[in-house]
Amino acid sequence: MRRFGPGLLVTAAFIGPGSIATASVAGANFGFVLLWALLFSLIATVVLQEMAARLGLVSNAGLAEALRTTFNNPFINRTAVALVVAAIGIGNAAYEAGNISGAALGLQSITDLSAASCAVALGLSAAVLLSTSGYKLLEPVLIVLVLIMSSVFVVTMFAVGVDFSALLKGLLVPSLPAGSLLTVIALIGTTVVPYNLFLHASLVQEKWRGVDLNTALAESRSDTLVSIGLGGLITLAVMSTAAVAFFDTGRAFSSSSMATQLEPILGTSANLFFALGLIAAGLTSAITAPLAAAYAVSGAMGWSTHFADRRFRGIWMTVLIIGTTFAAIGTKPIAAILFAQAANGLLLPIVAIFLLIIMNRSDLLGEHRNKFFANLIGGLVVIIVTALGVFKLVKVFAM
Repeated sequence: MRRFGPGLLVTAAFIGPGSIATASVAGANFGFVLLWALLFSLIATVVLQEMAARLGLVSNAGLAEALRTTFNNPFINRTAVALVVAAIGIGNAAYEAGNISGAALGLQSITDLSAASCAVALGLSAAVLLSTSGYKLLEPVLIVLVLIMSSVFVVTMFAVGVDFSALLKGLLVPSLPAGSLLTVIALIGTTVVPYNLFLHASLVQEKWRGVDLNTALAESRSDTLVSIGLGGLITLAVMSTAAVAFFDTGRAFSSSSMATQLEPILGTSANLFFALGLIAAGLTSAITAPLAAAYAVSGAMGWSTHFADRRFRGIWMTVLIIGTTFAAIGTKPIAAILFAQAANGLLLPIVAIFLLIIMNRSDLLGEHRNKFFANLIGGLVVIIVTALGVFKLVKVFAM
């Protein structure tokens, strides 16, 4: 399993309650027509995550650490650092609220606990796991649980009689139905998660420490491609089953009815299985989001990224506390999750632009810096996600 690791963790991070809820909303409200946004987001994820991993392996520096040494002008450097700290810190707090809310939604459906109690219990669980490093032992179990639930979605997709011609058309023919823009941005935000770029650049250094660089780069690319491809298949399956279960059927879609998608396979056990999957997915993401924020902010500030460092621990604790608080005060789970995904979609252009600039530094990466094709694809990704983000901001301020 040396070939795999960081990529699977990145996939486990973005296959959380947010991706399940967002994909379900997209399929239920718009059928297959937004699948092109999923395909674009997968291509963007592979391109950007490969760059982040290559940066970490070649330079032995995290993304935020590399950013600190990229600009010679002190004002530009401080502004860039401030943007990273604000974007990742605030964005991850919103994302964490979605993670905790989604997991709480699953826990509440199988217990007599209130939503607030569920959120606090899950927040405390994540804090204990992060504090004791026990998450390293629990993580494989959580990933297996998420993969089991995801496998059911894939099997269900074939069992419910998906119209594969409509599916293929949705993948290859872009369209933007009225009222779908926020969902498109959320789909991109749930897959191309900005904090995963910081997390990936740091994790690959641990995974392939002492391994020949060319071997490490090749194995990392395979890890990234296979893992993100798996995540894309899972999201495709969720969207497709939701489309068949809800779109143009007259059924009302809500957070309490999401498990309906699984009934063709699981019958009356669908609610329990879906709840356990949400808990597992939410807890996995609730661990990775604060951890990534700590890597990003500590690196940007020039602080130690060692797990035992007091400031490093303070950052992930702050993100976790904020996320748990917003989840506990009654923020609607689906609303919190979709807001977090949309916020990530708007923050993505900032991080992607910084990453492209860094990946062209010959002093840092030498022969492994971006070539023409990587810059072309990366540039197109930045242009498209920036256009979507600006379009959304214009619509918000015009209201």
